[in-house]
Amino acid sequence: MKFRFFAASFFAFFSTVFSALAQIPADVPLDYFLFPIKPGQQNFLSGSMGEIRPSHFHGGIDIKTDGVEGLPVYAAADGYVSRYKQSSYGYGNVVYLTHPNGLVTVYGHLQRFAEPIAGFMLRKQYEYQSFELELKPEKDIFKFKKGDIIGYSGNTGGSGGPHLHFEIRDKDDVQYNVLKFKFPEIQDKIAPTINKIALKTLSIDGRVNNEFGRFEFVPTKAGSFYSLKDTVFAHGQLGLEMMAWDRLDKAENKNGVQQVDLTVNGKLVYSHYIDAIPLEKSRQVSCHINYEVLKRYGKSFEKCYVDDGNGLPIYSQTFQKGKFYIKPNTKNDVVLTLKDTYQNTTTLRFTIIGQKPQFAGTTKKPKKPQLDFELDENILKVTANDTASKFRNVELFVGLKKYNLLPSYATAAGTVHLYDVRGGIPDSILFCGISKKPGIRQVVPYGQELSYTDNHVNVIFQANSLYDTLYLKTSQDADFFTVNDMFTPLFGPIKLTLKPKTLPTGDLSKASVYYAGWGKSRGFEGGKWENGTITTTTKNLGKFRILNDTTAPTVKLLMKNKDVISFRVRDDLSGLASYKLEVNGKFVLLKFEHKKALMWSEKLDKKVPLSGDVVLRVKDNVGNETVYKTKI
Repeated sequence: MKFRFFAASFFAFFSTVFSALAQIPADVPLDYFLFPIKPGQQNFLSGSMGEIRPSHFHGGIDIKTDGVEGLPVYAAADGYVSRYKQSSYGYGNVVYLTHPNGLVTVYGHLQRFAEPIAGFMLRKQYEYQSFELELKPEKDIFKFKKGDIIGYSGNTGGSGGPHLHFEIRDKDDVQYNVLKFKFPEIQDKIAPTINKIALKTLSIDGRVNNEFGRFEFVPTKAGSFYSLKDTVFAHGQLGLEMMAWDRLDKAENKNGVQQVDLTVNGKLVYSHYIDAIPLEKSRQVSCHINYEVLKRYGKSFEKCYVDDGNGLPIYSQTFQKGKFYIKPNTKNDVVLTLKDTYQNTTTLRFTIIGQKPQFAGTTKKPKKPQLDFELDENILKVTANDTASKFRNVELFVGLKKYNLLPSYATAAGTVHLYDVRGGIPDSILFCGISKKPGIRQVVPYGQELSYTDNHVNVIFQANSLYDTLYLKTSQDADFFTVNDMFTPLFGPIKLTLKPKTLPTGDLSKASVYYAGWGKSRGFEGGKWENGTITTTTKNLGKFRILNDTTAPTVKLLMKNKDVISFRVRDDLSGLASYKLEVNGKFVLLKFEHKKALMWSEKLDKKVPLSGDVVLRVKDNVGNETVYKTKI
């Protein structure tokens, strides 16, 4: 938590109300739905509802299909097709079936649809001359009975392998825990596994083993219980994080844990139960987890405390939202309890001994003075090291005021000095002649609109852009524009305007904003030029650059005959925007699988052979076009 606003209490109230409402209706019997793959046989999952994905909570279950495509997918109950879509991204080929009780089942990554919806989709694709198409038929046009085949399992869209993605939602797109229906096809007698926990200091007087920061521990298992090898000494306000998973019988996949409870000295301080997630809030997984640890190290640690700005409806109301305070000279019994949907239970028990912060530790003497700093939530953590034998203070300048920061403790890296930036944003830090600037240009409170401008950028924050107060930093270095870093998540988009010192050469319509992630990765953001600046909308913080894309997509013919023509199509920078195939002057549908960069034709009339001049037009996102011609 950084600053408190009314929004924080509103989120808490809304979460409580929504959690009470967003439950599977009690009048829906557990045997209402048929399992959609190989019903009556034991099935296996590669994903469960609510498990952590990089940008969202997983909304359903992923049912294994024996590593193959083309298994029949059955309607889970009587219903009508209210929506279906064909796409190379997301759920790929997906069907939404609405049932008489108002619930909706979702069948994603299908290889193909069953008739008559397959034929209707094909005719509409030819009518609109587009492969990417979403249809919402009128009620009762396409009816299916429980057990009817509605499609065949596949690997389309964003799927990483053959499987069926299956969801149960309500009319408001609240995604429910499918396994609550206790399908006998899924067996689970295995309790969750705790891989690691972390303790994080959440106040300036917070310490774990006499240090401020975040510290990981590996529990050991004895029988059915976990414990920590060593006693933990701590002080101040703390939060606990955990990295855990659940396995189902005869499957090695690491699935999510449904329920987590944390007690300190017998008092419940935190509880979450992932049973229903509104689709519109799924992205808020970014503040449920330690986002920075995920981005830096690829580890999914779930927070057992609730940050302000977190509006997920999965938490029970507890004192201090999971943040607990350790007093000096106290013994504190901590119990973390994990449960899966089938109530298999895992427990971790350990003790925290309250210990008053004290100046202690040693430092190795460097050859010359050293100064470093980092911002952790509201706390500026300054590490200084001197060649002298006597510890010195760090000088902090805030406006016209100078503060002498006493050392809080010492480590091998140096003395650590702590400062709460809510007392004033520092202009500079001075130690033994070394001066460094924190570079904080603006405090951006969450829940408010704000516009910031300097010589490099203009950033406009909407009321829903942030989860928490942001200490804004901007800079320009060579070709890169930096707005904070990639380790801070955004909930909603920001409007970003870049002001290059010199304009890109050539046609400005080919120059766009790209997001620079790890290594040499580049993500197309787009942008519109006006008065020497380019403006785009993004859901990322971090590094951006302006790049020219003057290279058209490449097209390679793979096959051509009277029945089918296929191509490999790639673009090296801005990405594909559109494509159109004509044979003998008439539109022919091209299906697209982006994972394989593969396009192949599907005829409307299977009896009419492909014959004549073939023209394929492919454009990228900045208008570079390739026209490929051949004959059949």
